[in-house]
This record gives sequence, structure tokens and C-alpha cells, in this order.
Amino acid sequence: MQIEENVPLAPLTTLGVGGNARYLVEVRSEPEAHEALSLASERNLPLFILGGGSNVVIGDRGFAGLALKMSIRGVEEGWENGHRLFWVGAGEPWDPFVVRTVVDGLAGLVLLSGIPGTVGGTPIQNVGAYGAEVARSIRAVRAIDRRDGRVVEIPAAACSFSYRRSIFNTEEKGRYLVLAVCYSLSKEENPELGYPDLLSVFSRKGNRPSLPELREEVLRIRRSKAMVVMADEEDSRSVGSFFKNPVLDPTAFVELRRRAERLGLTPPSYPADDGKQKVPAAWLLENAGFPKGLRRGSVGISRRHALAIVNRGGATAAEIVAFMEEIKGAVEATFAIRLKPEPVFVGFDTP
Repeated sequence: MQIEENVPLAPLTTLGVGGNARYLVEVRSEPEAHEALSLASERNLPLFILGGGSNVVIGDRGFAGLALKMSIRGVEEGWENGHRLFWVGAGEPWDPFVVRTVVDGLAGLVLLSGIPGTVGGTPIQNVGAYGAEVARSIRAVRAIDRRDGRVVEIPAAACSFSYRRSIFNTEEKGRYLVLAVCYSLSKEENPELGYPDLLSVFSRKGNRPSLPELREEVLRIRRSKAMVVMADEEDSRSVGSFFKNPVLDPTAFVELRRRAERLGLTPPSYPADDGKQKVPAAWLLENAGFPKGLRRGSVGISRRHALAIVNRGGATAAEIVAFMEEIKGAVEATFAIRLKPEPVFVGFDTP
């Protein structure tokens, strides 16, 4: 395991901002993962786990600790009660794995096509898109418990999955180093086509799409919003959706409607758990004065997707965070809703 010093982190992220890591190691096996954790402990170094870099904002001062680049690869297949099991290394790129399942006629992950990043990040954020969440297909997570160094298998039921949430980014944040994820998939599954754009396309065609057709349509929609990372696409220089869609209790939703009505607006919403309503954050941004294509020097809003804060070229992390706070302040002043960011913030005094 090679230890590098003063390694630029910005090129390892999709947003492309931030300073250097004091140390960086690339981990390609379970023994190397243990070795890296021991190194951090022995030198009393803070630890940052880097996967595909698609959901992280690195501070301009960089990270004064050990950045662990997770590169454990490999896919092992099995069966359980008629379901295909896939144990996938945390460093495997996500979308090529999705392609593999689609080719095998397994529908559970097709709506998550085109999402950047690596497998290890999917349970942490409970990655979701177009009405699907990865939690529905996860059977277990294999990880090192940093409290005692043991390797554990955490069943999905113990991960406390909910909207963009798991134990890995809430009550047990920092405790586990994810090594692999087990997905349970079946040919009997049918994806739920609840997303309006997908419904409109396939209702016109009059027949249920094949999995390859559905994947291509998901990719087409993501490309139209610059949500597929491409080197020559400026609007994909982002972390994807920067803010979570707020889930409002009845009182907060009534207040939102009252404020929106004053502006001659009707907020869109969708039922969530426990009688709550999920409101599109993109709608809140656009109606608080942050339309698609807005520029603030080197930062701005994607021309294709209102939730994506974009590095227009040469942006600093400080500029990204200042723009984020400007948006949050405007939305709160207009609609009495405090937006919550999706990405992980590394190298900042406060998260």
C-alpha cells in the first residue's frame, strides 16, 4: 500500500474544487483497508473515505489527514430463495454494475442507471432516482467496524434506510468503512414507472418497455439534465442534486402553501410517509430567484437542472459554499423552509 503526500483532491471529484490531502492511500483489498485504518490510528490522523468523488465538496485548505481512496473491486454472485445475490466491492463503479444487472434481465436497479460514483456510496446516501431507492435491493453491507476492527455484515433492516438517509450518514457516521454491498435481485420484479417523464414516454408507446429501453430512457433524461458526468459538459461539473427535497409535516406544508399563494403560486407536492408531503427543492429554488442558468462569477445553477450548483471553471470551494448559503437564505425567507444539502463537506470548520 503506497502512501502519497500532498495529493490534489479536486481532480478526484466531479465538482472539481478543493485543496490537497496531507496523505492519500488507495485501498484495493480488505487487508489494505485494515492497514490504512491502522495507519490513521497510529498517527492520530482524521480519516476521509473517497469513492467516486461525485457527492463531496472539498474545502480550499484541503484535508489535513488521511484520504482513503476506496478501490476494492470484484463481483461475486450467488442465489438465495430464488433471488440473485451480488456481493460487489465498494470500489466498483456503479453504472457498469447496473448495466450487468440489466443485461441479466434484473429490473431492481434499472431506474438508478447513469448515477455517478461507486458502489460503496450507495447505501450511505440510500441513493435514489425516478421513484426508486437502492435500499429496496440491498440485502446487507459488509464493513469494518472502526471501534474494534472487526469485519461485520449489517443486514438491510439494521441500516435504518429512509430518504437519503442511513445509519452510515447519521447516528453511526464515521463508525464503519464499507467494503462491499450485497444486492438481492429477481427477474420477477417490475420497476415502478411513477416518474412523470417516464410515464409520458411509455404511455404514448402503449406497451411496457423492456429493461434496455427503460435504461436508455433514464439515461436520456439524465443527459438532458446534465446528470451524466461528461468531460466536455460544463453543466455536469457538479455533485448532482445539491439539495434534498424537503419532507414537510402538515403544519409546515400549510405555511408553504400560504406563502406560495401570496406569490400567485401553487407548490407541487407528493405524499410521503406519516402524512407528510415531499416538495421538489428545484421548484423552491426557481421560485426564490435561482433559475436554471443563473451565474455568480465562477459558480452558478446548471442550465439544465435547477438543483445542480455548477463550477463554471476555476471556482473555489468558498464560492460554492457562499452560493449555497445564499440559496438557502432566499428559500427560507421566501417559503420558511431550510434546505438541507446532499453532498458531504470535507475540510471545513463546520459541516
